[in-house]
Amino acid sequence: MNKLKKYNKKRDFTKTKEPIGSISKRNKKLSFVVQHHLARNDHYDLRLELDGTLKSWAVPKGLSYNPKDKRLAILVEDHPISYCNFEGNIPKGEYGGGTVMVWDKGTWSAAHDATESLKDGMLKFTLKGKKLMGSWALVKMKDDNWLLIKENDEYSSDKIDLSKYDVSIKTGRTMDEIASEESK
Repeated sequence: MNKLKKYNKKRDFTKTKEPIGSISKRNKKLSFVVQHHLARNDHYDLRLELDGTLKSWAVPKGLSYNPKDKRLAILVEDHPISYCNFEGNIPKGEYGGGTVMVWDKGTWSAAHDATESLKDGMLKFTLKGKKLMGSWALVKMKDDNWLLIKENDEYSSDKIDLSKYDVSIKTGRTMDEIASEESK
C-alpha cells in the first residue's frame, strides 16, 4: 500500500499548492520540520523523515524545552518529504485550510531503530534545528495520541518560551505576513 495514499486522498491539488505525495529515497541525514499551522485550531506539526515519508504529529500547544511539560501529539497521515519546504496558505474549505509557516527545520536521529521504536510506542530522538536542539521522546498513549516530552539535557530549560519565536526560518515572515501575501 502506498504510504501517501491517505495524504493524497484528502487533498484537491487543483486547489492547494501543497506538494503531491510521492515516496522519496532516504537522505543520508534524516530531515525534520516543525510547521506552525493556523487552521481550524492553531497548532504545530512535527514531521520526522522516515522510510521515504514524513511521519507527522499535530502538537496543539507546540513544543517545549521544559521536561516537565508533557505535550499531546496526535499522529496524522504521513506527508511527502517535499512538504518540509511547504509554506503558504491552504485554501479555506480544503483539508487543513489555513496558513502554514516553516517554523523550524533541520536533521534528526533516533536513539534506536526508529521504525521499531514507533511500533513499540516509544521513540527517543535528537533534533538539530535552528530553534530546536537536543533529545526528545514520543510516547504512545491510546489510538493516535502520543506524548511529546523534552528529555533532560544541556538544552532543556523552563525559562525558554518557544512561542516568542514567531517568524519563518525559511522566509523570515510572520503568520500574518504569510497569510496576507498569499491572499494577494
